[in-house]
Amino acid sequence: MRKTRKLTLMALIVSQALVLHYIESFIPVLAPGAKLGLANIMTMVTLVLFGFREAVLVVIIRSVLGPLLGGSITGIVYSLSGGILSGIIMSILYLKFETYFSLMGISTAGAVFHNIGQLLTASWIFGSIGILYTYLPVLMLAAIITGNFNGLVTHYILGYLKDRLRQGG
Repeated sequence: MRKTRKLTLMALIVSQALVLHYIESFIPVLAPGAKLGLANIMTMVTLVLFGFREAVLVVIIRSVLGPLLGGSITGIVYSLSGGILSGIIMSILYLKFETYFSLMGISTAGAVFHNIGQLLTASWIFGSIGILYTYLPVLMLAAIITGNFNGLVTHYILGYLKDRLRQGG
């Protein structure tokens, strides 16, 4: 893929991830810290279309700009810790074990590890492991539901994009 086209597509993906992050802020959640993780859809799309480095780059950019644009500077630390851990896990599963895991399974694992990364960061910041015991069960249930949904959406987006790219569009 030509460099200019790749850069343009990456910019569009980051923009879409930021829009999804923003939209998500209006959706009520079950517990503090629980989110739908819609921006993760774009991370998975990037992973499949471009690879590990680009997917982590999308995570880093959206993890910094999302909280900055949303007015939560402290959110950057949580977003980065969860996003990078999630991106690494999803990359390993996709690149090494794709025959064993569907996009829904990979997305669910990403959601689980995103929550684990954020909870470990919160435990470290607040100096209390109790945060894990309190929030982990609820966030794991949320991760299973949202991870499956996001994986399914990713599957359909990639199907559409692959058809368009094959047609030269």
